[in-house]
Amino acid sequence: MEINDMLAPKPVELPEDPAAGQDLLADDTALAHPDSPAVWAARAERELDTGDKLVAYAYARTGYHRSLDRLRANGWKGWGPVPSSHESNRGVLKAIAMLALTSKAIGDQDEYDRCRQMLSDADPASVEELLG
Repeated sequence: MEINDMLAPKPVELPEDPAAGQDLLADDTALAHPDSPAVWAARAERELDTGDKLVAYAYARTGYHRSLDRLRANGWKGWGPVPSSHESNRGVLKAIAMLALTSKAIGDQDEYDRCRQMLSDADPASVEELLG
């Protein structure tokens, strides 16, 4: 039985990421679209994969803050669903996940836990998909 919580905010459905359809790792894309959470998430993932945890963390932190900017600009009040089923939400969720993963990599378990909870609150299915 589905319960309809009339006080809960409507799910956020973000507009297309500014860098959608472009090479997210290209410097030109990052310079043209510094407001793109997907750009920063992709860069954080690459750096984490190549072993530079601090650079990965810096990229992830930037992506996280750009994600908050996009969410707030589109009606998010600090809580509520951000479904990964909406394609344009995925860059934001990926950026939050990358902050969780890079925080864990540098030993900041509290930040990992906070970001994991944020993902769970946004879309519980995204936790397993993005954090494993």
